[in-house]
Amino acid sequence: MNDKQSMSRMPHGNDNKQKAVNRSFLSDLIMGLQFYSRLPVGNGKHETPKLSNIAPALAFTSVIIALIPALIIYIGVKIGMPTLFAASLSIGAWVLITGAMSEDAIADSADGLFGGHSIKKRLEIFKDPRHGTYGVTALVLYLGLRIFALEGIAVSSPLAAACLFIALTILSRSSALWLALTLPPARSDGVSASVGSLTKMAFYIGMAFAIILSFIFSAPFIGIVAFFAAIAIIIIINFSWRWLCKKKVNGQTGDLIGALQALLEVGILSIFVVAV
Repeated sequence: MNDKQSMSRMPHGNDNKQKAVNRSFLSDLIMGLQFYSRLPVGNGKHETPKLSNIAPALAFTSVIIALIPALIIYIGVKIGMPTLFAASLSIGAWVLITGAMSEDAIADSADGLFGGHSIKKRLEIFKDPRHGTYGVTALVLYLGLRIFALEGIAVSSPLAAACLFIALTILSRSSALWLALTLPPARSDGVSASVGSLTKMAFYIGMAFAIILSFIFSAPFIGIVAFFAAIAIIIIINFSWRWLCKKKVNGQTGDLIGALQALLEVGILSIFVVAV
């Protein structure tokens, strides 16, 4: 998520229970695609995004979002492209599809957390569209680490690179919502506040789907031990990032959740690239 993505604010409070019962899985899936990607989701009127609706279907949303980049690296290597070139095209497609949300988030978070000297100043930096030295450095590292990790996996198996890319997307995006579950919004006017609070049930249902789906996509290539090592890395990064966010801004923002997703991607990839 990104605080600079424009979106209507939604009112806080409990939804009508009958509406919750009548909700469809497809509507939650479309809501997730609308929020996390620039993929076409039809011209009809869309609901205002709400995390507790998005979270249960998010693992399936992530599969759809990752499908094109995964196919690019698989087909690219299969038709003879250099693996580094195919990996770069894959990440480029990912940036276009997601609207560079996590890329912008990691840059803003690096600038804000490490460039500001007070909570107020850090939150101001999050909203600044310009990127400083910390932000540019974080962005370059984030892009480079993903490209080279995917390239390293694709050298061994382009199918593994494609499937592990999908698994990576599922795990990192769903796991990053833990920050929204455990910390309050640091600002009342940010994207994180606008999408409402995340319920425990919605988060854990989403995580159950995420673990099952990511296991299906990754276990044949990395094994069970490496998969659970990736889960351990997710837990470590989540707790460490939560501690830093609480210390620096006493809460979370859309940028900080998006940055957590980026950090989780790198952490999970570090396990995948060694295990393949």
